[in-house]
Amino acid sequence: MKIYDELIARGLIAQVTDEEEIKELVNSGQAIFYIGFDPTADSLHVGHFMALSLMKRLQMAGNKPIVLLGGGTAYIGDPSGRTDLRNMMTPEIIQHNSECFKKQMEKFIEFGDDKAIMVNNADWLLELNYIDMLREVGPHFSVNNMLRAECYKQRMEKGLSFLEFNYMIMQSYDFFYLYQKYGCNMQFGGDDQWSNMLGGTELIRRKLGEDAYAMTITLLMTSEGNKMGKTAKGAVWLDPNKTPPFEFFQYWRNVADADVLKCIRMLTFLPLEEIEAMDKWEGSQLNEAKEILAYELTKLIHGEEEAKKAKSASHALFAGGTDDSNMPTTEITTEQLTDGAIGILDLLLACGLTPSKSEARRLVQQGGVFVEDEKVESIDTNITAEQLKNGIKIRKGKKTYHKAWIK
Repeated sequence: MKIYDELIARGLIAQVTDEEEIKELVNSGQAIFYIGFDPTADSLHVGHFMALSLMKRLQMAGNKPIVLLGGGTAYIGDPSGRTDLRNMMTPEIIQHNSECFKKQMEKFIEFGDDKAIMVNNADWLLELNYIDMLREVGPHFSVNNMLRAECYKQRMEKGLSFLEFNYMIMQSYDFFYLYQKYGCNMQFGGDDQWSNMLGGTELIRRKLGEDAYAMTITLLMTSEGNKMGKTAKGAVWLDPNKTPPFEFFQYWRNVADADVLKCIRMLTFLPLEEIEAMDKWEGSQLNEAKEILAYELTKLIHGEEEAKKAKSASHALFAGGTDDSNMPTTEITTEQLTDGAIGILDLLLACGLTPSKSEARRLVQQGGVFVEDEKVESIDTNITAEQLKNGIKIRKGKKTYHKAWIK
């Protein structure tokens, strides 16, 4: 099976501009493609992993990736899929985040002049003269068409700033620049980037009379229609200091039955024949599939040793064991105590096990919180500093474990 057909079989392709041309390029290893990553945080997250794994698959098939760090576009902020304005970041934060992204990406993509390159659009966007930019690019964009673009729809409801309105032009200019400088003939991205990507192909056609192509990746959604990769604590990060390997493993170990095979197909590098054999699995076999998913992804992100440790710790906990060495942990400070203790609702919130005290209250009242395997019966339960000195094990529901301690 050739790479394009494999991408389809794995459910990774959402939209393409010119399917036959794209199919020919990627199957023959002639695609020089880019994916952009705006450094809006100091770590990549699960959503980015979709794009990185696609890059890796295409590179393995002989195509050349260009990783574009959005050090310039991050000054503006992508409005796609948002209902509010992004926080404005300082140049120092953008630079720091870019360096963090770079280190993480080097674990997935093999870089070198003939293999893959990494560029930063700050190198050209920050040098542009505003008037020259307007004259060069402005005539090729229709405001009417831009206002109909999917990437602006949600922001239009609350008010789209002129700053954000420029984002499509900046992203389109990136493609135009990369096409001229590096021969970049394709852009890949999330399905929410479709309008921005079309802007780039159209700018290349209008300015240079050449064809360039775009393909979007299916967004990773749960069977309930929500974006995957979120927890009560926020995003599932690839940085082990933000989402520890055990916590990362447990996230995938706990995906819904309806989502596990889709995730294995889209995210792992297991052979399709092996995955297709799992399609008939049901009942307890789905738990085995979840463990395969968790192990394979933890191995890809954190290495085989960490994956084995997370799997071992997970087995110990589910079997009622005591191995909590790899369990996510939160240190409670004395400032969080009142009269030498912390309330269970505050503790759940501090550990990131619930997003709010009201949710913590509901969880306790429904019998879903356990401390050292004992059900918490009252929302007024307090945990003393003495208990915390030795560390306590908290369980939310049947599968989510956490440890809290104090110095």
